[in-house]
Amino acid sequence: MKYISLPEPSQIRHLSFYLAMEEYVARHLEEADCFFTWQVESSVIFGRNQVAENEVDIDYCREHGIKIYRRKSGGGCVYADMDNLMLSFVTASDNVGFSFNRFVNMVLLVLRKMGIEATGTSHNDIMIGSRKVCGTACYHVDGHSIVHSTMLYDTNMEHMVRAITPSREKLQKNGVQSVRQRITLLKDHTTLSLEQLKVLIRESLCDGELLLSPSDVAGIEALEQTYLREDFIRLIT
Repeated sequence: MKYISLPEPSQIRHLSFYLAMEEYVARHLEEADCFFTWQVESSVIFGRNQVAENEVDIDYCREHGIKIYRRKSGGGCVYADMDNLMLSFVTASDNVGFSFNRFVNMVLLVLRKMGIEATGTSHNDIMIGSRKVCGTACYHVDGHSIVHSTMLYDTNMEHMVRAITPSREKLQKNGVQSVRQRITLLKDHTTLSLEQLKVLIRESLCDGELLLSPSDVAGIEALEQTYLREDFIRLIT
């Protein structure tokens, strides 16, 4: 599997760019399996079929400069910031279930290398004990499956708890009273720094690198515009 790198890896872009990057890789690169990690400033991402107002405290996000995006995959609403890690896996397969399973097993492999006993669920979440450390979502495009995930190494817990507003029914279904009680942070289970974790993931899963060209970046930026339409994004300023 090839690790996909950008010509300016230190540049932090909006979340919409990385969603477009996944889709661009699926549509334009010939590699069978591709993977990359990324980080973004404070953002909320909600699923294809969700209504933002039902899942997100929009006033809180506006007050704290948290941007809100819709992705093309299904699944639930998640919060991301520079203290956690986003994972993207693109594979030349139209079997979404198989792609989900491959991805979850790859993440479990890395965690077990770290000495962490993690498990996958039927909903493609990754758990440490009874708490979620990594959630995943997937969609199909142009003969490829795109699986993306939020790995909670660390996070601004106040933002996570306040920005996302799952229904009381959903919380009761999961047997908890708050978002805080549903998740765990990877930093509490390892001595590795976030940068060391990124290196371990890449070395464990990838056997080479594919460096995108400036023209690839331009293509991603053009595709990004489809994620900036009103039906895909709410920029809270």
